[in-house]
Amino acid sequence: MRTAGKIISIKKAAALRAALKKAGKRAVFTNGCFDLLHAGHVYSLEKARSFGDFLFLGLNSDASVRRLKGPSRPINKVRDRAVVLAALAAVDAVVVFAEDTPLKLIKALRPDVLVKGADYRNGVVVGAEFSGRVALVPLLKGRSTTELARKLNRGRS
Repeated sequence: MRTAGKIISIKKAAALRAALKKAGKRAVFTNGCFDLLHAGHVYSLEKARSFGDFLFLGLNSDASVRRLKGPSRPINKVRDRAVVLAALAAVDAVVVFAEDTPLKLIKALRPDVLVKGADYRNGVVVGAEFSGRVALVPLLKGRSTTELARKLNRGRS
């Protein structure tokens, strides 16, 4: 699978970031659970990528998603989520992290731009102090994994 080469370790990501910096390239970082990929995710990832030359995507592990979203999540396992995200043109690298926040990963990468959804505020974006700047991307109204999961559950008998 060609997308598998885009799924990398934190160590490889840090080395890649160093090479990008040396080459004068702008590194962008965003993160999330991306449990059921939807149009809102694609929009935010494409917007994130527009802030620089290379987009690192931090992906919550299954255990991390469970702690954050509850025992019924994730719907899709981390390997499947990573493969789908790696197939997107906007995503240059996917790095899975096991912690509840991507702070360790952000510290390792020190991106030029840290991108989050506009529902966050600059003061509460984890890792903001380790990036050049924080960019908030507007959310697409009505697009949410939680809402998709509710619709799926309502459809069950």
